Amino acid sequence: METVNSASTLDSLRWQKEEYEVADDNQGMLTQADFFALLTQELANQDPTKPVDNNEMISQMTAFSTTDGVSQLNEQFTSFASSMTSSQALQASSLVGRSVLVDENIFGLYEGETVKGKISTETPASNVNIYVENAAGEVVQSIPIGSVGAGGGNFTWDGMMTDGSAAPPGAYRFRIAGMVDGEAAELQAMTFRKVDSVTIAGNGGSVLLNLNGGGSLPLDEVVEVSEGS
Repeated sequence: METVNSASTLDSLRWQKEEYEVADDNQGMLTQADFFALLTQELANQDPTKPVDNNEMISQMTAFSTTDGVSQLNEQFTSFASSMTSSQALQASSLVGRSVLVDENIFGLYEGETVKGKISTETPASNVNIYVENAAGEVVQSIPIGSVGAGGGNFTWDGMMTDGSAAPPGAYRFRIAGMVDGEAAELQAMTFRKVDSVTIAGNGGSVLLNLNGGGSLPLDEVVEVSEGS
């Protein structure tokens, strides 16, 4: 006669609890839909003989209105930001083919090109001279300016060297020296660079001006636009 162990038999027939990992995209935070669901359940299950307190109801409805208002504001702001980016892109496209002032003294020279620059100084300066240097640091041309007032002024290099020949294409820089308050000083030089194209950096990103000779400049960093190309 066999003996049946009822305890072990029942244990073998028991359902094994299965564990499932539920993904939580909201990381435990209540969404607007969750808030609406809770409010609906609260109203549906309240005791008709004991209506909810007026102040509490007003507080909940205020929270509901605020949540909805913030959601609409976010949508409107996103639309406004997209519109602003499109407007900036349209504004920047009008600069293609023109020259913008860049806060740097290094530039690239192309054959037959004339380069324009600007002297930047907060105080008047005298005996001002502009030196054009090649990539090796050699002076290939000097341009006497004389005196400049506060704020500086524009200048142009025709691309010619001191011996009357055209400077070969390549990288150059402007170095400006003068006298400020009776002492020798080096003044800041800026250059005009031609805009080749416009790029929007990502969705809703900044508008970049792609400059001739390489490099780019954010639209909001443009100091000045030249009348000619």
